Amino acid sequence: MAQLHAISSSSCSSPRLGFNHLLRGGCCKVGCVKNATLSKEASELHGRGVALQSFVNLTHSAKNRAVQAVLASDKEAEVSGATQGRGLRGKLNKVVLAYSGGLDTSVIVPWLRENYGCEVVCFTADVGQGVQELEGLERKAKASGASQLVVKDLREEFVSDFIYPCLRAGAIYERKYLLGTSMARPVIAKAMVDVAREVGADAVSHGCTGKGNDQVRFELTFFALNPELNVVAPWREWDIQGREDAIEYAKKHNVPVPVTKKSIYSRDRNLWHLSHEGDILEDPANEPKKDMFMMSVDPEDAPNLPEYLEICIESGLPVSLDGKKLSPASLLAELNEIGGRHGIGRVDMVENRLVGMKSRGVYETPGGTILFTAARELESLTLDREEIQEKDRLALKYAELVYAGRWFDPLRESIDAFMKNITKNTTGSVTLKLYKGSVTPTGRSSPFSLYRQDISSFESGSIYDQADAAGFIRLYGLPMRVRAMRDHNSS
Repeated sequence: MAQLHAISSSSCSSPRLGFNHLLRGGCCKVGCVKNATLSKEASELHGRGVALQSFVNLTHSAKNRAVQAVLASDKEAEVSGATQGRGLRGKLNKVVLAYSGGLDTSVIVPWLRENYGCEVVCFTADVGQGVQELEGLERKAKASGASQLVVKDLREEFVSDFIYPCLRAGAIYERKYLLGTSMARPVIAKAMVDVAREVGADAVSHGCTGKGNDQVRFELTFFALNPELNVVAPWREWDIQGREDAIEYAKKHNVPVPVTKKSIYSRDRNLWHLSHEGDILEDPANEPKKDMFMMSVDPEDAPNLPEYLEICIESGLPVSLDGKKLSPASLLAELNEIGGRHGIGRVDMVENRLVGMKSRGVYETPGGTILFTAARELESLTLDREEIQEKDRLALKYAELVYAGRWFDPLRESIDAFMKNITKNTTGSVTLKLYKGSVTPTGRSSPFSLYRQDISSFESGSIYDQADAAGFIRLYGLPMRVRAMRDHNSS
């Protein structure tokens, strides 16, 4: 970054004084701008902390042109002035920003520098959003004023440490949502805390709006892992109200505006899912447009022949596909491709956001839908009735905690320990049939199966004596008989 290069030690009495020295009325050899030559208007403006450019506009006289010569550009003046001391809102040393390269996060970089006088380190997490989303990010970040861009590949950690525990728990929010964004935010925030420690940052920042769930998910993770970090959420502070305001701010600060076509939908993509919100989806009565979907074909256009696959599971977690052992991220990526071409995993729902409002979203989760079906089907062999009922009850709470951003909450960790223990014998294989949007289990087997053919058969067996059922029914139905006898005698 240029730091008012026109003022050097050879032209001013002290190289540390710079433009602030001029504002205080110091004497600089360039133009000899003295206390007496500063206008009353400029001094008053300086006392109110008005932006540098406003001062330059007021001091447009010939004797102050030496000051104007210092200003290489609006961006250089405003940002360098902020980074020399306090910003307009305070002082931070270094901020790690969750960065996507889009308009919002590109604008946040100079906004942080201007308002907090800080160095900005951009951070991007690869959670499977696609190579196209990562191209050219370093150039964009530095062009916006960031000192560096840190990129970390979190795909395997995302699947093994966040997705798989939710899968094992059977966590589904409000009967439909498979928690794609909810699981991704804590893994990203966790990595941001690590990066903040590595680069010596005293703050972290995100571009989440004040209306959504993600602000909570990020910040609860920050609180849990490093409560000493300052958190800056520009959307809750700045005056920018929308895209047009952001574009104007970007132009004013010489920030390259992303030239990619703005989608009419708000989307979030990772290795687990793709979500769609906004535009016509804001009216729950509207059917999604066919061309909106990106991970899956329309079930009507899916192949006319079904496809079968076998998933092997060990202790509640998938390990192989069709006999081939794969890493968690690789297995999920392959299932996304297979499920997508059969139109698997589309969900259209109205959900209750954590902040209180309802929102309508459409989700594509092809691989995840296949895995959930396989895991639940195998549990039908390995868990008894009471285990299934208790697991399902706790799965609701587990999903609620993840949705609400409480990944590092002791309660979720305790429930996770229960889930790990109760699925220790959920090992085996499940065969599934994929056909035009549907996933149908066609076979399942487990060395720990509680299913006994000799007991379940309609033929007579030595373990189950059908005559025993009479006594069981009389005892099981005793409360009903007693109640009926009471009511009969009282009438």
